[in-house]
This record gives sequence, C-alpha cells and structure tokens, in this order.
Amino acid sequence: MGKTAYIFPGQGSQSVGMGKDLFDNYGAAREVFEAADEALGFKLSEMCFAGGEADLQLTANTQPAILTVSIAAYRAAIEEGSQKPDLVAGHSLGEYSALVAAGVLKFEDAVRTVRKRGTYMQEAVPVGVGAMAAILGLDVAAVEAGCAEAAQGQVCSPANINSPLQVVIAGNNDAIDRACEILKAKGAKRAIKLNVSAPFHCSLMMPAQERLALDLAELNYGDFGFPVVHNVDAAANITAKSVADRLTRQVSSPVKWLQSVETLTAAGVDKFVEIGPGKVLTGLVRQINREVAYANVEDSGSLSNTLETL
Repeated sequence: MGKTAYIFPGQGSQSVGMGKDLFDNYGAAREVFEAADEALGFKLSEMCFAGGEADLQLTANTQPAILTVSIAAYRAAIEEGSQKPDLVAGHSLGEYSALVAAGVLKFEDAVRTVRKRGTYMQEAVPVGVGAMAAILGLDVAAVEAGCAEAAQGQVCSPANINSPLQVVIAGNNDAIDRACEILKAKGAKRAIKLNVSAPFHCSLMMPAQERLALDLAELNYGDFGFPVVHNVDAAANITAKSVADRLTRQVSSPVKWLQSVETLTAAGVDKFVEIGPGKVLTGLVRQINREVAYANVEDSGSLSNTLETL
C-alpha cells in the first residue's frame, strides 16, 4: 500500500477570490479565516475574497493569505473525511502550512509569524537592488556554474531547485541579468526574470533571517502528527527542537523542492495532494516523477474529486 503526501504551495499561487468557496461551504474552513482575522487584527479574509490584486501581491499580505487558504483547505478536507497524510512538505512559505497541518505550529502563531516574515523579507533589500529569474532546460550543476561566473563579487545563486530542468536563481539585479545571458549561452531553453518584490532564498536575505530567528525562538513547537520534509535539507523530520533552526536557515538557503519530492517518493509516497491555492506544485511533481498520482484541494469541486480519487 503506497503512502500519501500532502504538499502546500508558496508565494506565487495567490489570486483574488481564493478561499471564498471553502469559507462558504465548510465550517472548519470558516473557523480558520475567522482565526486569521482575529490573530492579525485586520480582515485578511476580505483581502483574499475580494481585495485588490496589488494588496494581495504585497509579500507581507501574500504569505499569511496563502497559509490561511491552505490550512482552510486542509481542515475542510479532514472535516469531509479525507485521510490524514503519511508525510507533508511545503514550498518555502508552504513549509509553515505543513508544520501547522502536522500539529507542530499553532495556526495563530504561524499566521502572525509569516506576516512578519513577509515584512522582513521585503525590507531586507531595497526595491530594484535584487532580482530573481527562472532558468528552464538546464540542470542544477550547470546553473550553479553559470551563477558563479556571473556573480563578479555580487550575489547570484540558485534559490529554488524546483525540478530537474527548472531552477530559480536570486541575487543582485545586475548579476541576475549577467547570469541570464551566460545561462542562455550555455543552452538554457529560457531565462525569464520574475515579477517578484525581493530576491528570496539567497544571502541578500540575511537581515530578514536574523530578525525572523528572534521570533521563531519565542514560539512553542508541538509534537509531530506525521513527518515534515524540510526545504533546507530535504530531510524528513519529527524532532520539534530542530524546527526553529531549519525555518531560520530556510530564509537565505535554496528551497530543495526536487530533492524533497525524491525524499517523499523514497519513503514510499505514490500519491501527492496539493492543498491550497493553485496547482504549481502538482506541475513540478509531474516534471519530477510521472509514475505517481496527483490531486489537489483548493475549493469544494476539487475537494470532492480528491475524496473520490483517494
């Protein structure tokens, strides 16, 4: 009997209207949105359901919004009789959703923390100084070599190792421009600069990492209901005392998503369910391994389909 992993999306999966269907149809989801509004002291729910696109794109809003929709979807699925996962993982911000699902973090603590995380990441680098780009069609080693060549004393490094042939890089704007040219010359199919507000998961994020470390040290970490695969080392963990350190290092370290999916499949996972807005991670898992089954939960329709499938 194969195992099931629930995977939780990160920034970039947001859209206005997300979570409204969950709120309208499931008591457990409604409670999550109400808890988020109370914990943050403003109507995050209204921003998700009917806010302006520009407000939702601000990192300090995006992070708690995606976490809230993801946990609303998770709790709705459990309320409707979905089995609990055998293991969980999340992409960047999604790791916090995974830890809430596993019972390690209280939802209210997590939503306040990721709001601050978003603020710190935004404030770490002045607008225009940093950049990110998606490199398609080159393996990680080739991308690392191109980044080293492009750096010229600046920061330029892999930020998200998403699949065998998709790596996102981050660093100083000029270095990222140089890297895009170098990597295209090395055979990348595409090098696309991303519309992001800061260069996440590189050493330019150290000021944010240092601020977040203080907040993470103050939180209480509960026992694991099931293992969580962390971004920073792609290792499955059930030890509460190591969580703060891994979440701290995650801010400036690359997200090892490819390796995390490989860890999950090596543990016997043959079904992946993306919980939260969009299907970004489903697409990445499909690029990594076509032998596994996929499903997602973001509204009542997808939840019904997933319950039937599983």
